[in-house]
Amino acid sequence: MSNKKTSTNVEIWADLVNIKDLLLSIAICLVFTLGAYFIAPNKAPLPLFFGLGGAVIGFILTSCLIKPKRIVKEESDGDHQ
Repeated sequence: MSNKKTSTNVEIWADLVNIKDLLLSIAICLVFTLGAYFIAPNKAPLPLFFGLGGAVIGFILTSCLIKPKRIVKEESDGDHQ
């Protein structure tokens, strides 16, 4: 019996990630980073700072939009009293 959810996951750094969520978060961060970079004034360090700010905003937005789907189960050994 195959589970449909496991077929859309990919293993990255020993963790399973949903491909749809990964692509959505990459797209959001890319849009905010490049958007902030291109609206920055054309003075030496400003495009870098605007791009970094856009990346941070994109990261915060994706952290709020995409919730973790991990289920953590706590098991006791029975040795501790």
